Amino acid sequence: MYLSSFSRWTLRIFTALVLVVLYAPIAYVARLSVNTSKDYAWPPTGFTLHWWQKALHEEGPRTALIHSVQTGLTATALALVLGTLAAFALTRSRFFGRNTVSLFIVLPIALPGIVTGIALLSGFQRVGIELSFTTLVVAHATFCVVIVYNNAAARLRRLSPTVREASGDLGADGWQTFWYVTFPLMRTALVAGGLLAFALSFDEIIVTTFTSGVGYKTLPLWFADNFSRPNAIPTVNVVATFVVLASIIPVWVAQRLTDTTGTSR
Repeated sequence: MYLSSFSRWTLRIFTALVLVVLYAPIAYVARLSVNTSKDYAWPPTGFTLHWWQKALHEEGPRTALIHSVQTGLTATALALVLGTLAAFALTRSRFFGRNTVSLFIVLPIALPGIVTGIALLSGFQRVGIELSFTTLVVAHATFCVVIVYNNAAARLRRLSPTVREASGDLGADGWQTFWYVTFPLMRTALVAGGLLAFALSFDEIIVTTFTSGVGYKTLPLWFADNFSRPNAIPTVNVVATFVVLASIIPVWVAQRLTDTTGTSR
């Protein structure tokens, strides 16, 4: 589609404004993490790494980070299994109600977090299950499954059925076909889905608020508890900056894997 010079420059300026609106607050928080003052006053004053050293030795954010990583990894592992199995079932089989089942699988990602959290809390209480690490993982897996399912299903739809037929003609059974043919072809999609699912679980706060056990705080819950405390503001800025920097890696890897596989297959 041809665009005039005026249209191209308008789109560039609009894109730049959107990026500024999105990332200027993050850059400001990163600057405050090395600010000598404890408040959010503008302009920032001085430069110091004291708050980074202090945050490194505080038990609260370190424990919360460990809890977030444990929850994210466990929920992602569960989602990889369930999401992949669901993708195989719904892309390789034709049965009555298949579209309805697919809708129910992807529905949790579309529902507001507070609806999902209240529903899960009510369900756990109704059957007498106490809130714990297990309930938190189950809650996170409900929406992590959607991410893995979408990635796996999209890859399976692009795989030619002749590949499986050729494997069968060569004497391979179903398990051998999956392990030596199907899985290598969809491996990058599963890695990308797992990384995105982990990133989604890592920063989830609403569902976590309703389904985590007493005293078990993830990093988002720690942020919510300490954000309004004046003495904790520098530590919050440091931890927030660290989380942003750490989150860039899995998101970038997932994007690269998606772009590479999308163009090569």
